[in-house]
Parts: sequence; C-alpha cells; structure tokens
Amino acid sequence: MSDHLDLLPDAVVLVAADGRIVAANAMAARLLGRPAGELAGADAAAAVALTDETGAEWWSCTQPLSADAALLPRVPETDLLLTDAAGRVRPVTLTAARVADGDVRLVLSLRRAERRRRLDAARSDLVSTVSHEIRSPLTSVKGFTKTLLAKWDRFTDEQKKTMLATVNEDADRVTRLLGELLDVSRIDAGRVQLRRQMIDPAAIVHRVVERAAMNAEDRLVIAETDGALPSLYADPDKVEQVLTNLVENALKYSDGRVRLRTAVTPEEVTFTVEDEGPGIPAAHLTHVFVKFFRKPGERRTGTGLGLYISKGLVESHGGRIWVTSEEGKGAAFHFTLPQGGLELAGIGM
Repeated sequence: MSDHLDLLPDAVVLVAADGRIVAANAMAARLLGRPAGELAGADAAAAVALTDETGAEWWSCTQPLSADAALLPRVPETDLLLTDAAGRVRPVTLTAARVADGDVRLVLSLRRAERRRRLDAARSDLVSTVSHEIRSPLTSVKGFTKTLLAKWDRFTDEQKKTMLATVNEDADRVTRLLGELLDVSRIDAGRVQLRRQMIDPAAIVHRVVERAAMNAEDRLVIAETDGALPSLYADPDKVEQVLTNLVENALKYSDGRVRLRTAVTPEEVTFTVEDEGPGIPAAHLTHVFVKFFRKPGERRTGTGLGLYISKGLVESHGGRIWVTSEEGKGAAFHFTLPQGGLELAGIGM
C-alpha cells in the first residue's frame, strides 16, 4: 500500500478508527520529520500535530474520526499549522476523506502552504499599498471639486485653473496606478499581451528622452546611441513603457544628469539608463526588481511596482534586465532585446 501512496505528490496519512496511523507515504514522513517506518502504529494526533491560528488542536476540536462517513464523507480544505518531530511549525493545507468500511477510517492529505502564505501576504501588501496610493489623489480630487462647486464665484480664473490642473494631475495619477495594477496582474498570471511589429528603437529612445527633458525642466536628459540601431521585432508601447519607467526612476532618485545609451551586438540591443545619484547598496541590488521594494528609510512616494513591471515586460520579449551600481557613483539599469524579425515569432522570413 505504501508503495502506491509514494506515487502521490502530497503527504498522505491513513488513520484507523482507533486513531492509530495505518500507513503514510514518503512525502508525509519528510513533512513530519520522522522515518516512514516509525509512523505506522503511532498515535495520529501526536504524530500529525495540527493546530489552527488560535492554537486550538485540530484533532480534539473537530473530532474527525467520530463523524458518520456516509453523511460527512469529506473534511473541507483547511489551513492549519503543523508541528513536526523537531518542533518546527509550518503552515499546511489539509483535506481529508472519511471511509465507511475497512481498516482505514480517515485519509489525510497535507500540502505545504508556505508559498500560499507568501502569495496571500503579497496580495495583502498590494491592497494596502493601492489603498494608500489611491486615497491621496482621490482625497485631493474630492476636496478641490467640492470647493469649486461650493464657492465657484469666489475664485479668480487663475485660481480655478490652478485647482483644475491639480485635479487633472491627480486623475492621471490614479489612471497610471490602475494601469500598473493591470500590468502586475498580467505578469503574475503569465499573460502579458505583446503586439509585436518591426519597430525603430532609435525613434522610441528619442521620444522618451524629449518627453522626460520637458518634464524634468532644468535637469539634463541625454540620448547616446551606438551608431544606427537595427529594427527590432517588439511591442513599441511596451518598450517605451520600460524606457520611460527607467528614465523616470533615474530622475526621481538622482539630482544630476541622466543618460540613455544603447549598444548593439549581433544577437541583441542593450539599452542602459544611467544616473548620477547616490547609487544602490550592494545588498539591495538583487531586490530592486521585487514588488514594493524600497530602500530602508526611503520616503519618496510610489507603489514600488515600476521596476517589477519593467522586468516582466522585458522578459516577455525574451530579453534580460539587471542593474549595476556603486554607492555614491550612481546606478545603471540595463536591459536587452533580441535582434531579429518575424522569425522570433516562429514565422519564416
């Protein structure tokens, strides 16, 4: 029996009516931290020590062996905490089936839930961050709109224009945030939609630089291309989005010049955005593309999603993205796009 149980991907424990373990597979032995041979005949409540979030023991609270198998054949999926033989506590997801006849009365299935916990925590962080980021501009929009409606005749045309400009900027901020959330959901689900075509990357580079220079006022934003750039088979909007994210990030976290450089090899084109800011500590270089990451003590506003989205968009094109930096000497974000045409989509030229 145990040989067949070992073929199952989850930890499985078979329990008799008297509460003793009849058999357990190798996955269960690893999860419980005990040799499989020691589990047979052991008290299930002691060997499979399960508690809920409040610390209540699952076996004593639910009495899973006492229910009528004909009326209640299944135990619904439950998130619990498992304490193994070494005293380590880890989250698990439990499901179980009751058997009416035979030596086995309860079939327990346990699955480690650390990844699920991390995903739940990430979703909670996302909701918290989004709530905070949306609340601020919406409060501003509501406040200015209410004031204008109530006291329109008391303001000069210049004051009205200033207030409406603020409302417009805050509305753009909410729109941008909602777009980021949509991008994140598609990246997480592996469903990034690319509308590829042959594009002129030099035109996109210059467009991004010109727009950034206009918004940066007295800041210097420079494009330095390595000769003529080849046409690339890519989504122009997504490439522009990545470049814009990186340039805006450089302007936000530095005070000096920002350079957008390109380099060409036979296999790919590399885009680099350099700033003259304080740089990124070595300990943080591997974390900058993680959702919501900010350097400790960082007080600048933002969702912390821009670099995560950029990474997802670049990788969906088959490219790579990374950062190099030396503290006090600025940071450089690099990403590549593969050279080629329609053959990248499996279409013969």
